[in-house]
Amino acid sequence: QVQLVESGGGLVQAGGSLRLSCAASGFTHSNYAMGWFHQGPGKEREFVAVIGWSSSVTHYADSVKGRFTISRDNAKNTVYLQMNSLKPEDTAVYYCAATTKYGLPYRISEYEYWGQGTQVTVSS
Repeated sequence: QVQLVESGGGLVQAGGSLRLSCAASGFTHSNYAMGWFHQGPGKEREFVAVIGWSSSVTHYADSVKGRFTISRDNAKNTVYLQMNSLKPEDTAVYYCAATTKYGLPYRISEYEYWGQGTQVTVSS
């Protein structure tokens, strides 16, 4: 049974940092591209970042480029999202997702498995 469990969310002041983790189980983590998405209040779920099978390949939404870093540790079946210089508009529920699609998929429809999400709130 595939499971993705996010952690690390919380309340932080603008300009602060958080590190999200996503622990995967039930599948061969290294065979999947892993992505992060977020969904703000009253908004649709949006792409944030993706890391390919090889950790050297990543892609980010323009809104987080230069502030967020996605990484993965296949030995621990875990993917991370380091979020720096946080802004109030980053407030959202953050979801990790997994897909067997090759490359750097960024569409919600391309992902097969989803976690339950972790809340990130950035105060001004």
